[in-house]
This record gives sequence, structure tokens and C-alpha cells, in this order.
Amino acid sequence: MISGSVNSNGVPIISLAVANLNYRAVIDTGFNGDLELPETLRPRVNARRAFRATSLLAGGVVLEEDVFGVDFPFDGRVVKAEATFVRGDEILIGTKLLREHRLEIDFVARTVRIERALAAGSA
Repeated sequence: MISGSVNSNGVPIISLAVANLNYRAVIDTGFNGDLELPETLRPRVNARRAFRATSLLAGGVVLEEDVFGVDFPFDGRVVKAEATFVRGDEILIGTKLLREHRLEIDFVARTVRIERALAAGSA
């Protein structure tokens, strides 16, 4: 399980260790991809160019960018994910990365909880 908090601006935040460094990671429920990572992590997550994508962002902004396959440490294991890279030092986590998890954001208590969910029929 991963625990985090909702900051004073109402943003759900967790902390992730990647390549022996701690990063602030924002849970973005409006982002249906896996990850947006700081450019400095590119050599540390075994980035492999996968394809070029066109995304439609809020306000009708169209963005073209390269998407990479990465090996990303998440919830106690290394997962295969798709990521884009940007300047900055923050990780953005999208809903696709959470597809095997239950996400609970309690804005009143200001808590975030991510828990791996059992697949139907699993014991």
C-alpha cells in the first residue's frame, strides 16, 4: 500500500523512490496515461522509444510528444509502463498506471491511499 496526502491546494500527492532518490508524485485522475517523468530519470528507468502520440489537453491544446516504454518501480515491484519526459522534478501518475489498484482520496481528512486490488476470482 502507498500512502500520501492532499496538499493545501487540494492536490493528491505521494512520495516515490526512484533510482535511490525520493520524488514528489501527483495523482492526476484527469490523465489517462501511465506516467510523466522528469527528464533526469530517463537514463534510470531503461527508457525505450515506443511511439509518437498526439494528446488533446484542457482548453483544446494539442501536444505531440514521444512516448517511451520504461521499467518503473511502483508499489513494491517494477512495472512496465509508458512515459513521457518533461523538464522539472515532479512525477505525474495517470489512471492507467493505477489500473490494478484501488485509489482512495479523502479530501476532508487530506489522505491518499493506493492499494493493489485482487483480480476477480483471485484468492
